[in-house]
This record gives sequence, structure tokens and C-alpha cells, in this order.
Amino acid sequence: MNLNDFQGRVALVTGAASGIGREAARGFAQRGALVYAADFNKAGVNETRDLIMELGGRAAAVCADESDEADVAALLARIGREAGRLDVAFNNAGITGQAHRVEDYPTSDFDQVVRVNLRSVFLGMKQELPLMRRTGAGAIVNTASVTALTGPGGMSAYAASKHGVHGLTRVAAMENAVHQIRINALAPGWTHTHVWHRPAPRTRASPSW
Repeated sequence: MNLNDFQGRVALVTGAASGIGREAARGFAQRGALVYAADFNKAGVNETRDLIMELGGRAAAVCADESDEADVAALLARIGREAGRLDVAFNNAGITGQAHRVEDYPTSDFDQVVRVNLRSVFLGMKQELPLMRRTGAGAIVNTASVTALTGPGGMSAYAASKHGVHGLTRVAAMENAVHQIRINALAPGWTHTHVWHRPAPRTRASPSW
């Protein structure tokens, strides 16, 4: 394996303050990419940047709400201004939300989960695709979940949002194949990350299943 196969490439990772996002950011950097690590958690994303730089990699930390259109537009404008290109995007920001039966699920929490898990992917691709087209190719990966396929009890908001990621990814992939931009979704199973050790209804964190 060529461990410098991302040399000269620019990668964006959202939800990069911890868990899957942090490890992905480190992996891209270890293989030569300039990584823009973004997350709502300022302290966590700064720690990710510092870890990458301690290993000799290149990274910039950006505190942003991935579900806010203005924040996402500013993030991609910064990448375009500073790096002039975007080769890879990993849209990974997400929260689990609360666990309730459908009839008992708080509407405000349902809306928040969909906003962070699904809207963030839509806004990310909306801004990432034009920048990728500058170089004529690219790759986008969106974090979905096996939960969208299995539907575990109590997780209606999370499952619905991640099912939406699957559908959105399919449409974007079909639309952008002609532009040489590959778009795929990951559907992880249960993954041991910090988010399962504390309640996270309002915390952006790397999705864990």
C-alpha cells in the first residue's frame, strides 16, 4: 500500500472531534492529505488537529455547526480560499438522540436529530460538490448506519435520519457520476466510541452505529 497516496490532496472530515471522525482525519493525514477537521465541539476538534500535527501531519481545525447553512458555506469557502481544491469529503457529523417509542418521542428531539444527521449531509454535499468540480473529480463518503436497515426499538429519529442519508447518497451519486465524483455511504454497526458513555441528545459526536 502506498502510504502517501493522498499526498497533495485535500480532505474534509466533519464530526472530527472524536470517535470515527477523529480516526478518519488522522488516517487521511497519515497518508499525506491536508485535512480540514470540522466539528461543533471546538475543544475536541482542536485536539484532533493537535494529534495530527504531533504525528507530522497537516491539519486545520474549524469549529462549525454542520447543520447550519451559513457555517457550512463559510467552511467550504475557507477551504476554497486556502487550499483551492477539495478531493475528499467525509460527512460524518451526527448525534444519537433520545430513546423512546414512536408515540412518546419528543418532537423537538426528533427534529434536532434529523437536522444534525441528515440536513448536515445535504448541506455538506451542496457546498462540497462545486469545489470538487474545479479539479474534475472527487470522492464523498456519508456516514449512515446499520440502524437504518434494522430499525431497533426506541431509535426512530436516528434510524429515520440515517435512512435518509442512504437515499440522499444514492441520488447524489447518480447525479454526479458524470462529473467523476464518487459518492458512497457507510453503514457502521455498533462502534465503541465515547458517545455511548454519556447522554448525547444535543452533542455532536461521531456516529457509533
